[in-house]
Amino acid sequence: MMTLIAERPFMLSLMLGALAGALIYGWLQTGKRPVAIAGLIALLFIPLVWWVSDSIVTDREAIIAVIHETADAVEANDHERALKIIGDPATRQQAGIELPRYEFVQADVGSIREIVILDERSPPQAEVDMTVKVHVSEKRGAIKNVKVPRRLNLIFEKQGSGDAARWVVVAYQHMPVIGKPDAYTTQPVR
Repeated sequence: MMTLIAERPFMLSLMLGALAGALIYGWLQTGKRPVAIAGLIALLFIPLVWWVSDSIVTDREAIIAVIHETADAVEANDHERALKIIGDPATRQQAGIELPRYEFVQADVGSIREIVILDERSPPQAEVDMTVKVHVSEKRGAIKNVKVPRRLNLIFEKQGSGDAARWVVVAYQHMPVIGKPDAYTTQPVR
């Protein structure tokens, strides 16, 4: 229920609006005051739903925020800031070798296909399947000024607890959006 309130306030507002409308219609038909009061209470819950939605950050929303912050760091060629999101030393080393090879002009999150939160694992993990669009050049290589979409699979892990908890990448793999792996496809470290 909390996920519904936090991530889908529009849907919940529509349901509350429909309930309020039905109750007010019922009051108009029957003239019973408690039905009208219930309808007004349902209407008053709509702004409350939006306020609660703004004040709660779900795991899914936290992961999306981290993804966008990292894309901004990659686009700015700020490799140190981009590497801070990686919590696994081997994965950080892999990305630390890979990122400096390229000069990024653009790095945008295309679409996040799926985020699966795995709360049953200890610590909790999330698997993310997404696409990114990059405008990139190799610093020492044949690729110059190429715009290319890539598919990116990430495994996040929740580190810490309470307000200090944060999501970090522990493994990643990028590959072509469609087709077989190419020469730039990475293998996950794990």
